[in-house]
Amino acid sequence: MQQRRDCPMPTPPKTVADACQSWLKTCERNELERATLKAYRSHVTIHIEPRLGAVVLAVLSRSQVRDFMYDLLDAGVSRAQVKKVMVSLRSILSEAMEREWVEHNVATDVKLKRQTRTAGDGKVIPTKDEIRLIIDKAPASHRVMFITAIFTGMRISELRGLSWAGVDFDRRMIRVTQRADEFQQIGAPKSRAGRREIPMAPMVHDALLAWRDEVVESKLDLVFPNSKGKVQSYSNINNRVYRPMMRELGLVDEAGLPRFGFHSLRHAAASLFIEQGWNPKKIQTIIGHASITMTMDTYGHLFESADDDIALFEKMERDLMAA
Repeated sequence: MQQRRDCPMPTPPKTVADACQSWLKTCERNELERATLKAYRSHVTIHIEPRLGAVVLAVLSRSQVRDFMYDLLDAGVSRAQVKKVMVSLRSILSEAMEREWVEHNVATDVKLKRQTRTAGDGKVIPTKDEIRLIIDKAPASHRVMFITAIFTGMRISELRGLSWAGVDFDRRMIRVTQRADEFQQIGAPKSRAGRREIPMAPMVHDALLAWRDEVVESKLDLVFPNSKGKVQSYSNINNRVYRPMMRELGLVDEAGLPRFGFHSLRHAAASLFIEQGWNPKKIQTIIGHASITMTMDTYGHLFESADDDIALFEKMERDLMAA
């Protein structure tokens, strides 16, 4: 009697969790920065897998993705974080498409709409009085760093990684060619747009020139090293300098917390650029955004003015009727 062959077991359908793990492995093979990998793993383990991990990719719907997005908001996750998680989810489903586990990326068109034009997506932009207060009263140990942030819009990672080789006093330019990650490692900017030149306002030029004679020597040639000449950690700057300064200056909310974080100094710079009438493309280049869309999504509401809109329509009518 002929022996019966065992039938192969059917392959279980791929789930969102399978796609998540495949995507993370691809990110590791592509040697992304440790900080980036850490953030991606956090998106997966804290937000995506607990809510969508068991869902079979073939049946995942746009409606489920939209519900997932709003569930995060309802759970108290910030809009900024929800946007980052959604970017990761779209990348995860793109990975699944590459592996032919799914035909369509149902997350592509599911995006968090911007809030009202005055809300600015929840960003707090320091007022001019608050900016002047920080410039005048910041601790001597970090005053030059804060001034540079306010007038250039540089990221804290770029300030921590700035070297004197990138400060051209003759041309009055700062060249951003490197950054420091959360592990205090110096590396390249996160994108090509991050490599840029930023003109120095007179205050930045003079402050840096004086600071060069005061700052501790650093083997890394850092402009803003710690007391041992090494890369400063962001947590030390935030917890030991920035937050105490904000409390001392009274720039706190009802709970006694800083009214805005260090990153808002970058928003302050952008608002000053916009107030000067600089076009979005110039601001995109100076800020170091990868695309004009990113600049407009972040600061578009600051370009808008109801009074200007009314004036434009009045001019349009005058031009038409005068013809």
